[in-house]
Amino acid sequence: MENYTPDEERQRADRSRRTMTRLLVFAIVMFFAALTSAYLVSMSSTEYWMSFRVPEAFFISTGIIVVSSITMQLAVWAARNGRNALVTPLLVATLALGCAFTWFQMKGWSELADRKLNFVSRVLLATGEQGKDFTISKQGVPLVVEGGNYYHPDDLTRQYPLNAEMAEFKNSASAYFHVLTRAHYAHIAFGLLSLMVMILMALKGRYTATQNTGLWAGATYWHFLGGLWIYLLLFLHFVH
Repeated sequence: MENYTPDEERQRADRSRRTMTRLLVFAIVMFFAALTSAYLVSMSSTEYWMSFRVPEAFFISTGIIVVSSITMQLAVWAARNGRNALVTPLLVATLALGCAFTWFQMKGWSELADRKLNFVSRVLLATGEQGKDFTISKQGVPLVVEGGNYYHPDDLTRQYPLNAEMAEFKNSASAYFHVLTRAHYAHIAFGLLSLMVMILMALKGRYTATQNTGLWAGATYWHFLGGLWIYLLLFLHFVH
């Protein structure tokens, strides 16, 4: 059995933690790649698809998580440069920004609920103005609304309203929107718990210029979640 010095043991533990962090990030990437791929497949195969306006609250939360990533990186910089007195306040600021991100996410979900765009809903139940708040398409072709009835644009005489047929279809776009955003927030919630642990470690003086791998791991995870959210928002805003 090999004997390692305390310094070698610490280096082995640091390498292990860095590897586990990278594997975790890779697993999450694969998970969301599968979800967005399923979204695209469903979008191309569903008879009726609704594209709707993304609530403004989600864009505000994006700015917040970008700022939180900056404060997190500053905490890492402070630890690596021996500015230990700054680590805890910067982590607390990151946690506060994470809580603000949470509030705006909930505000966005609340607006979707008010617009009848829930996880389980139907395409005809959404409230708002066709063409402004949402657009319903049939096999990729946007429908026309006249007198509360939906028509295919090729139905020039408006003899074949599609409402009765549409009433049977679930709003897959709304369901996917909730799955993607809420799955992302589940990872954010874990990040917030990690931040609380890091704050406790910082208060105990565990992060120094030579020993800060735990802080690096938390920062890497948090930066990744910020980048992932930007990707999801752009995906939902443009592809959706």
